[in-house]
Amino acid sequence: MKEKKKPELLCPASSLEVLKCAVDYGADAVYIGGEAFGLRAKAKNFSHEDMEKGIAYAHSKGVRVHVTANILAHNYDLEGARKYFEELKELGPDALIVADPGMYSICREVWPEAEIHISTQANNTNYETYRFWWRQGAKRVVSARELSLVEIAQIRKNIPDEMEIESFVHGAMCISYSGRCLLSNFFTGRDANHGACTHPCRWKYGVYEKEDGEPVYAVSEESRPGEYLPVYENERGTYIFNSRDLCMIDHVPELVEAGIDSWKIEGRMKTALYVATVARTYRRAIDDYFESPEKYKENMPWYKEQIAKCTYRKFCTGFFFGKPDEDSQIYDNNTYSSDAIFLAIPDKKIKEKDESGREKIFFGFTQKNKFSVGDEIEIMKPDGRDIKTKVLEMYHVCDGSNFEKEEKERVVIDGKECIKVTSCPHAEEKVWAVFSKEPDVGDILRL
Repeated sequence: MKEKKKPELLCPASSLEVLKCAVDYGADAVYIGGEAFGLRAKAKNFSHEDMEKGIAYAHSKGVRVHVTANILAHNYDLEGARKYFEELKELGPDALIVADPGMYSICREVWPEAEIHISTQANNTNYETYRFWWRQGAKRVVSARELSLVEIAQIRKNIPDEMEIESFVHGAMCISYSGRCLLSNFFTGRDANHGACTHPCRWKYGVYEKEDGEPVYAVSEESRPGEYLPVYENERGTYIFNSRDLCMIDHVPELVEAGIDSWKIEGRMKTALYVATVARTYRRAIDDYFESPEKYKENMPWYKEQIAKCTYRKFCTGFFFGKPDEDSQIYDNNTYSSDAIFLAIPDKKIKEKDESGREKIFFGFTQKNKFSVGDEIEIMKPDGRDIKTKVLEMYHVCDGSNFEKEEKERVVIDGKECIKVTSCPHAEEKVWAVFSKEPDVGDILRL
């Protein structure tokens, strides 16, 4: 049995901005997807250039980068996969995540020394499967989400000490086994196993009695009236596939005891605020526990308060303590909850004179959601502090939009003409602002 050690915290990133947040807010490793061969085709994903920048940034902070290539490949994917692995070899990520044996074989041919991890898509449910992949040269296997902590602990006892177990500990749960879902392909022709999932498990369905009064029912998704699928009557509601999200922040001791080497956060389609919040919370929970189990217990209210500030669907513990029951589903809606709103990440800090000639510190950012002069907002810092600050002034960077023709106070900031505004209501608006308490570049602003 391996000696208990501090686990790796593995966080998702959909873009270079999110990767930097994951790194800065506590991840030991990040997993990302390129523009092909990963299972999040709708995520922004990384261009070759951004992947190169992201790997360099992570490595400069001592953080590993894992790249997904975990589609279930068809014949027409294989030649492109070979070229893709050749490109990745030049970029030098720390590990590749694959599910398909054919993709694994190609990767081994192209890049023999690559560290390869076996994706949860490969349905890894027993220690013989782990042993099989170890003999093929895989360093790590990602457990199927359908495993309990007891089963994972059994796997740990029956595999080489050097082999690593990675398990999801937080985020959305798929309705199908290890995420190998066919619903999207059936309804829309977009294959989840090729990264094009339309998430039909979150759709709203209605239950209808047949017109002739027979006691047979049918399900019809609300945007497809008249398209029926026969089912038995169910009194529990309409969102019949909609699982609660996984959250194990209350169960750090049990995860450590099971011998899981890497704790994986789901969310390659989530915002920087989500990733930073979950990363920072689990980082502190892990560090607190290894410093003192008592400290971990004392800080539990803080962990729960922070986790509630990122988007989530009511939480559950998945399969870790046994098979989920009807209480692990959400039947009345498919909406997210969140106690915080993502506003911006300052990416520039500059000292300039305002319209009256006084020197001020301006912070530049691209706005994510509307906020206004006079609002009291929160600066979320990587070290765990949350600092209240007031928005004192706000300036819109002129880009030719109609409202700039109005007579408003103007000032030059960082060489560009800006107009004084009272709020930033336009999506992705370029803004400069002055705050009562200054953030640092890279901090997250939230409401």
